[in-house]
Amino acid sequence: MVKLLDIAEVAHSTGMAASRLRFYEEKGLIGSIGRRGLKRLFEASVLERLSLIALAQTAGFSLDEIAGMFDQTGRPRLDRVQLSAKADDLDQTIRRLGALRDGLRHAAACPAPSHMECPTFRRLLKGAVESRRRRWVEDLG
Repeated sequence: MVKLLDIAEVAHSTGMAASRLRFYEEKGLIGSIGRRGLKRLFEASVLERLSLIALAQTAGFSLDEIAGMFDQTGRPRLDRVQLSAKADDLDQTIRRLGALRDGLRHAAACPAPSHMECPTFRRLLKGAVESRRRRWVEDLG
């Protein structure tokens, strides 16, 4: 017999709010199989599916991208090219954040009388503006 969990049990097991679980159901990411009174019921396998959803969100995938990670039967169907591309994106983010961290550490210890007189800090400022501009252009196009 298949073990059934009500929405409160799923919420408790995953640490996710019931409202989030209902939202995921509305988006088609998970599906309940019925009700016990007013509470939605889920197969225990939903816990593994929610773990995959949480991992994908942590990696930066959108909910639409995550929805595409499951076949029609609900089984995971992970695209290795998509995973590799996301790993490349994370590498870029790590490099960018590392450079930002290093710049901030330099600014915190810089002996210049004013941060605005520090060439490293000025490069950090210029980089911040360029980064914003690039993201704005990417969002437009």
